[in-house]
Amino acid sequence: MKATNGKVVLAKVDVDRNPGIAQAFQVQSIPMVVAMKNGQPVDAFMGAQPEHAVREFVGKLVPEGEVLDVAALLARGDEASLREALKLEPQNEQVVLALAAVLLSRNDVTGALEILQRVPQSPKIAALVEKAKAMFVPDDTYATQLDALLPLVKADEEARKRFLEILETMGPGDPRTSVYRRRMTGMLYA
Repeated sequence: MKATNGKVVLAKVDVDRNPGIAQAFQVQSIPMVVAMKNGQPVDAFMGAQPEHAVREFVGKLVPEGEVLDVAALLARGDEASLREALKLEPQNEQVVLALAAVLLSRNDVTGALEILQRVPQSPKIAALVEKAKAMFVPDDTYATQLDALLPLVKADEEARKRFLEILETMGPGDPRTSVYRRRMTGMLYA
């Protein structure tokens, strides 16, 4: 296959013309995919599968340590492979979406938001950003501190400095950062 740089070869067998092969593999449903290595079956699935599932299946067949292209890394779908694919193509929207989804599945909202900021906004990216923001549950006291400092930022240089330090600590991945930046701007220029 092209996605595996020739490391995996795809062959199709007509079971009607080759009933012996169908019998040997106990084919009960078509399509049936059997992965072979050194003449022995190593993995299989039956029935139609979505493209991403087939890519993931094929991606697992490539020997460890092999250099893979972005499509093969994307097909693997695990965080390490997706991070490697992101290094190869930092602006690849499919890779960004897949990695962000993996991060969100383990509740790493900040990490997902940081990854999503790497590519221009598209409807899919915007939808995942909104999902991530909805999942965000802060486990800190930054909002309480910022709320206490906000009325002071216009007249008190130390309060403004501390306010900005907290925003810096929260970072751009925290959805509250942009909200509090707007509130500070409004307070300074009101």
